Amino acid sequence: SQFSLCFSNKRGYKSVCPLVAKLKRFYEFSLRLENALRSLLEALTSPPYAPMQHLEREQALAKQFAEILHFTLSFDELKMTNPAIQNDFSYYRRTISRNRLNNQQLEAENEVNNEMANRMSLFYAEATPMLKTLSNATTKFVSENKTLPIEDTTDCLSTMACVCRVMLETPEYRCRFTNTDTMLFCMRVMVGVIILYDHVHPVGAFAKTSKIDMKGCIKVLKEQPSNSVEGLLNALRYTTRHLHDDSTSKQIRALLQ
Repeated sequence: SQFSLCFSNKRGYKSVCPLVAKLKRFYEFSLRLENALRSLLEALTSPPYAPMQHLEREQALAKQFAEILHFTLSFDELKMTNPAIQNDFSYYRRTISRNRLNNQQLEAENEVNNEMANRMSLFYAEATPMLKTLSNATTKFVSENKTLPIEDTTDCLSTMACVCRVMLETPEYRCRFTNTDTMLFCMRVMVGVIILYDHVHPVGAFAKTSKIDMKGCIKVLKEQPSNSVEGLLNALRYTTRHLHDDSTSKQIRALLQ
């Protein structure tokens, strides 16, 4: 009957509301991360210091940058493996549209109104929403700071990628990692800075002229158990800009197949 359908819809809607509130908090957090990332880039690229000097002088800021990248890749890995997120959110949006047509307003709408729902929808439609936010923020940072040479930003990112790769591939450093979480942290940060580099550098991370040793980075990832790195390899496959450019060597493409 119509009553039982209405009742089950209301029950479904009520069970989805706490999830939508959580999704809203993560969306708002992504906006805060965007601002934080731009402040960190400003601090880590400002003259007169070279990127390596910055990373040595401002280790706490470099660690914060690394923490943001670690969280970003962790979040996006979870999002990629949870298609229910978008299904639940679509159901929520359909319900609030229907209620608006019937001149009803449910209390959850006060928390996530139609305009906010539209913005969240665009955010969660991305395969890797947090990474997309950071890539856009980095690109925007470079385009807005025209007096700052682009190399200052790309050198900061390539230096971080190099530090992570060396730590992962050198036995004497690697043996200091007390648990697999530290290894994973290092790998996520490495992949995160590669992706940001690829978005802002004119020819990207995969070209021969790139300051990132992509072959070495991919090799280090492939040496780990596949279940812990498949998400990171997918991030390199699907969220970079220049992988399929003509300037990318066949060897590197083959490594990521």
